[in-house]
Amino acid sequence: MADIHANGITIHYECFGPPGCETILLIAGLGAQMIRWSVPFCQEMAARGFRVIRFDNRDAGLSTHFGECPAPEFGALSEALAQGRQPEAPYTLHDMTEDAIGLLDALSIERAHLVGRSMGGMIAQLAASEHPLRVMSLTSIMSSTGNPSLPGSAPDVMTMLTRQAPNPFVDEAGFAAHSLAFARRIASPGYPFDETANRALILEEVTRAYDPSGFGRQIAAIAVTGDIRSRLSKITVPTLVVHGADDPLVPLAAGKDTATSIYGAEFMVIEGMGHDLPPALYEMVVDAITWNARR
Repeated sequence: MADIHANGITIHYECFGPPGCETILLIAGLGAQMIRWSVPFCQEMAARGFRVIRFDNRDAGLSTHFGECPAPEFGALSEALAQGRQPEAPYTLHDMTEDAIGLLDALSIERAHLVGRSMGGMIAQLAASEHPLRVMSLTSIMSSTGNPSLPGSAPDVMTMLTRQAPNPFVDEAGFAAHSLAFARRIASPGYPFDETANRALILEEVTRAYDPSGFGRQIAAIAVTGDIRSRLSKITVPTLVVHGADDPLVPLAAGKDTATSIYGAEFMVIEGMGHDLPPALYEMVVDAITWNARR
């Protein structure tokens, strides 16, 4: 693991596999740290002959946090969007896209395969659109286009997402219970939910960097970026869109919209998959990413 300066911020990253191989850059989702791309998943990918890089987005994990900028309230964001006003935010997904490209620059990587999940999928989409010479292939997992006409998250999921969690340094048990309830709700119903592993991951993220305001700023970045479909029509690299048939946070229609918006994109629906990546699906997803990277 190491830190590097790119696009005006510090980015924390980790590499797997030999440096001489083609690079796969893994981009994490909303509020998620790079460890959500688990070590076994990264190792599985590296074993296919790739150099795999995972990193913390801005305002997550050990990369730069924008604590001097208060997090916009979710209610205020929703009200502004409903009224057709542009919400205020300290940065957008375009800035986060430049972070990813800046990381490649700093590591002297000319071109890479981009794989993004959830919000990270939108960042990867924008990178493939705005930096076509830097992207070899694109895999967008459980993501969306920002199309305002798409169905939203299940109401109870949105309530859980935006509800304030207990402070983990005051009430660790309460925080773990809160976070586990959400993780279980969005998990893949067709696969076992490992409560022990999820609890350990939740508490590891707290130990690495606990910053709920960063989560709020990332939500604002998604909101102010808005609909990116017009940009997706410019993507020409091999593209794979992967989505769970049972995703309650980003419904299947969002994945279909992504695939429809990118010419020639392949659309892979995984039955029983929600808004997570259980270990039982690692081999299937790695196979799909590898196939897309080499076609």
